[in-house]
Amino acid sequence: MADNWYTGNATDDADGNKGWLLGHFMDPQTDGVRSTEDLEIKWGIHPAGQQRPEWTADDHRTTFIVLISGRFRLDLTMGSTTLERQGDYVVWGPGIDHSWQAEEDSTVLTVRWPSAPSK
Repeated sequence: MADNWYTGNATDDADGNKGWLLGHFMDPQTDGVRSTEDLEIKWGIHPAGQQRPEWTADDHRTTFIVLISGRFRLDLTMGSTTLERQGDYVVWGPGIDHSWQAEEDSTVLTVRWPSAPSK
């Protein structure tokens, strides 16, 4: 791996980092260009029925989630939405808490910015 470029596979790379591919938590010495404080990218593969039962709390980042495949429900503090069709997405800003459930086997791509430890 070079310091300023990287090539990989999202599914393979996600296995070792709880799904995360880029972000502040990547080691700059071993992960090079994937270590950044600008944003975080996650490749999420979720079997049907998997859920995040607890809610996030007091997040100060903006989040974007797009459905690659499956059916994926997001519960936000202002209501729920279900991503059903490939390409469906949702974006929410700081101060909105969330939880989720995969209603079918689902793959989603999450982008959060900036990349910073949770408060």
